[in-house]
Amino acid sequence: MEPIQLMEAAEHFIRTCYRELDKTPDETEQRLQEVRQMIHQQGYYEHTAEELRHGAKMAWRNSNRCIGRFFWESLIVIDERHVETEEEMAQALLRHIDFATNDGKIRPTITVFAPAVAGRAPMRIWNDQLIRYAGYETEYGILGDPISLSLTKLCESLGWRGKGTNYDVLPLVVQIGDRTPQFFEIPQELVLEVPIVHPDLPGFADMKLQWYGVPIVSNMRMEVGGIDYLAAPFNGWYMGTEIGARNFADQERYNMLPKVAEVMGLDTSREATLWRDKALIELNVAVLHSFKEKGVSIVDHHTASQQFKRFEEREEKCGRPVTGDWTWLVPPISGTATHIFHSLYDNSIHTPNFFYQDKPELGNK
Repeated sequence: MEPIQLMEAAEHFIRTCYRELDKTPDETEQRLQEVRQMIHQQGYYEHTAEELRHGAKMAWRNSNRCIGRFFWESLIVIDERHVETEEEMAQALLRHIDFATNDGKIRPTITVFAPAVAGRAPMRIWNDQLIRYAGYETEYGILGDPISLSLTKLCESLGWRGKGTNYDVLPLVVQIGDRTPQFFEIPQELVLEVPIVHPDLPGFADMKLQWYGVPIVSNMRMEVGGIDYLAAPFNGWYMGTEIGARNFADQERYNMLPKVAEVMGLDTSREATLWRDKALIELNVAVLHSFKEKGVSIVDHHTASQQFKRFEEREEKCGRPVTGDWTWLVPPISGTATHIFHSLYDNSIHTPNFFYQDKPELGNK
């Protein structure tokens, strides 16, 4: 970003941020003068701890695809901008997993590493989520999670070896600059996993399904006031359909609907029996039941939709327009039973925000 563009982005952020933090006009102008001087001298500026905290919360609030934004102000921001080595990065990520998991009472958390600025080697995380299951190509088909095939191969090329099950937790893979990425095992005791059982259908347990408790997204770029943080993993808690209607049900993922239908004794000879729909609902019932039985935070899609309605109402009172991506906000099951399906949303992108970024590449060293 050119200095002029950076200054424009910085000024917009500082004025909005300081207004929301009830800073005085004098404090705002003094800070803007400091920012202008830093950009003039070094080509970038550094956020204060307070700016980073509120900026990260604003990024969540502006995330058009997120249905869980009602809780944006509760985000806990962990500032790890001082970290310099791959080992320190890995230790910070393990602390994030432990802190966010909180014995199942999940805490919305973001860990922010140093931004990508001139003269500093960029920090990257190869994992799409800090916790995810490996995927292996075998002569009998894919074992584990198909979405993880490429990362699993990379980990194996770096020397990692999994146990070869459907639920091998991949290691953390981090990279600084163009150095070779390094992998770090996640201690088993840090990964809270939930066996999936059904309250009324004992046969569910025979499928030996399980899932990890905390979704920590780690492949997105956070932009705050024109400054890019390429490594800034964040989490809330799961909405049940993310697991039951996508991770387990998608044909290109675990593709469990045929097996669930078999356990339920459904007629799968023709689509008109709606066996997929019946299996999908009971799979989601099992996920919600299992997480709650184990004391792990989760929300069903109807409650999440109601919470989003409250978010919309609160933002309106604050004079902020609500932006949203309808295609992502509508739950993947029973969408018409929520107000979101019947609403229109402006999909304009505001910053601070989170953005998808190109995958990191192998270095030359």
